[in-house]
Amino acid sequence: REDFRTEVLGLMKAQHVKNTLIVPVGAKGGFVPKQFPIGGSRDEIQTEGVAAYQIFIRGLLDVTDNIVNGKIVPPRDVVRHDRDDPYLVVAADKGTATFSDIANAIAIEYNFWLGDAFASGGSAGYDHKKMGITARGGWECVKRHFREMGIDTQARDFTVVGIGDMSGDVFGNGLLLSPHAKLLAAFNHAHIFLDPAPDAARGLQERQRLFNLPRSSWDDYDEKLISRGGGVFTRGAKSIALSAEAQKLLGNSASSLAPNEVVRAILRMPVDLLWNGGIGTYVKASSESAADVGDRSNDAVRIDGRELRARVVGEGGNLGFTQRGRVEFALAGGRINTDFIDNSAGVNTSDVEVNIKILLNAEERAGRLKRRDRDRLLVRMTDEIAALVLRNNYLQSQAISTLELQSARRLTELQSLVRSMERSGELNRAIEFLPDDEGFTERRKLSLGLTRPELATLLSYSKIVLNNQLIESDVPEDPYLSAELERYFPEPMRKRFGKAIRHHRLRREIIVTATTNSLVNRMGPSFVLRAQDDTGASPGQVARAYSIAREVFDVRRCWTDIEALDNHIPCSTQYAMMYETSRLLRHCSYWLLNHRRHDLAVDRAVKEFRPGIAQLMLAIGDVLSGAYRGQYTAARESYVKVGVPAPLAGRIAGLQAASSAFDIVEIARSARNSVLDAARIHFTLGSRIGLDWLVTQIEQLGVDGSWQAVARTGLRDAAQQIHRRLSAQVLATRVRGNIDARVSSWMSTQGLALETWRRIFADMRASASSDFATLSVGVDAVRRLTT
Repeated sequence: REDFRTEVLGLMKAQHVKNTLIVPVGAKGGFVPKQFPIGGSRDEIQTEGVAAYQIFIRGLLDVTDNIVNGKIVPPRDVVRHDRDDPYLVVAADKGTATFSDIANAIAIEYNFWLGDAFASGGSAGYDHKKMGITARGGWECVKRHFREMGIDTQARDFTVVGIGDMSGDVFGNGLLLSPHAKLLAAFNHAHIFLDPAPDAARGLQERQRLFNLPRSSWDDYDEKLISRGGGVFTRGAKSIALSAEAQKLLGNSASSLAPNEVVRAILRMPVDLLWNGGIGTYVKASSESAADVGDRSNDAVRIDGRELRARVVGEGGNLGFTQRGRVEFALAGGRINTDFIDNSAGVNTSDVEVNIKILLNAEERAGRLKRRDRDRLLVRMTDEIAALVLRNNYLQSQAISTLELQSARRLTELQSLVRSMERSGELNRAIEFLPDDEGFTERRKLSLGLTRPELATLLSYSKIVLNNQLIESDVPEDPYLSAELERYFPEPMRKRFGKAIRHHRLRREIIVTATTNSLVNRMGPSFVLRAQDDTGASPGQVARAYSIAREVFDVRRCWTDIEALDNHIPCSTQYAMMYETSRLLRHCSYWLLNHRRHDLAVDRAVKEFRPGIAQLMLAIGDVLSGAYRGQYTAARESYVKVGVPAPLAGRIAGLQAASSAFDIVEIARSARNSVLDAARIHFTLGSRIGLDWLVTQIEQLGVDGSWQAVARTGLRDAAQQIHRRLSAQVLATRVRGNIDARVSSWMSTQGLALETWRRIFADMRASASSDFATLSVGVDAVRRLTT
């Protein structure tokens, strides 16, 4: 029973961070029947198991609040120490995968408000195995790993070893997702499969056959289809005779090996992909003991992360690796996320099903929907629900990749985030196996950042923290963000039940979860904390500012166009373009927090700024001058050179200069002038007096620690504020003529202040490097022009 306890605790940790995608957050538990009939038949044991499950479910409902006629009703004879909470759902999982209808029958017996939304995946729910949703979500992550290596798994053969068998949901579905997967070896608890030179097409066809059987094992594989020297072997044998081909495959010259040694050799094979769809923990860190792992049944076959030679790991199953094992593998160059990232699609699907049923069941109770029509609608929406869920796997793995590219450079910032969450009690780095301060120092010396498994943990915890902060704020009440609520549901529901969606019982939680995921996926885990420190804003204000900036600049369209280039241009270019969008959103969010903190209604701000900024962005290449134009031209040409379509290349290239867009729109409005004229004056003035160079130098300042980061932000904001005030002065002049003439006329009136600035500017440009002190003097000197 201690093994079960250890496993449930491990699953609970995985669930905790996996819950960043679900609405509302959940927990993880389990039950273990204490007594089964000794020597009982399979049917007798099944009957006892169901009876134990029914006791367990009734026990849960006996202490859970209910909703009756729209009011929360506490359970009878229960002393409550928590607040009202009627939300309790049960997800099908290991051992109870077919028990959803049993749980739902009890919920209906108890008149529990959720009805058959209580347990997802029942006869009127989404069958995860039929959908293949967990495996498909993991495969989104696998495809990204391979894309980053320049490999399209749907168009090019690659080698695989696997943990599991074709009767399993995750393993079986996963090994059907590419016609180019060449399965060299696999094992489960009973058998070992070896195929030294597989034919990809025939292998796929045979795996499909096994998957379609009511029950199958590797022993059902047609051995005539296995290449020379391979076969299916029982793990109960004393030894397995190895052919010359098998010896070469396993990298072992022994003529025979014990089954456990063959399994260890499979885990160490140099292949493209290790796909884990089984049960058990097979990889640990070299610093961990078997006792640390807590999975005694696999102690004899487990290997260390540094021994693993697969290029990519896909974790369809839970707990296949220890977290330290993942980190050790990643530090050795392996590509791996975590189980809670790779296999999150299952729990995400269950969550969407429950929230859809909450709405539809309410419509049924009101007499506006019949049960048979509800069930038909659920079936009709299956593909769209799968697409919505898989989108989350795509975005989370993309977020980790973009963060990984910046991790070494932003290690101090990430360390500050860990410290902050630790101080507030929201994270225990020892439990989550994140580096201590000495570990961060060592990584910095080696110019290493955090690994993908560590970044996945930080990403998830930052979402948990932000979700908790936003649910207590007024962010969910912003009318504009109701679009996030509608976007959560499939199109047929948006069309038919738009009004009901707006009144969904969990509308606030859905909006907050969507806002949290967008913000953290796109901006990274430390953005909100940095913005709070730099501007003094609240998390809710940061979220509003980000949402305004995203909508005003129509950045979703940029993201869609960048993502459409998967497998067409290098991933590094895509991530570089993604970084430019996040850089723009960071600068513009800060602008809003500094200038509009108390007026951050998303709808009003979007209406105010979007038309002018849309006009500016369409003409951005035409209004730039000086260093801004040079940067724009170089960036656009570099993007086009690697295959980015010219319109998108120009749009992304213009984002660096667009950080001044809010200033330009405001000064144009104040002067009652056109946005394009204001932009031309702004950029011409910047290049004529050197403000473009000054801001660029500030941006390129290296920072060591959070204080220097704050100082750099302050310098940049000061320089941009000066630029805005000077541009407004030029725009206010009544001099006739072209832009250059108007700027020249203004410059002629600046006298000694401009001469002093020009001298200091020349000295700064002539120096070998620019530091904080030098650039601070420069900002002070150019500020005198505003007086």
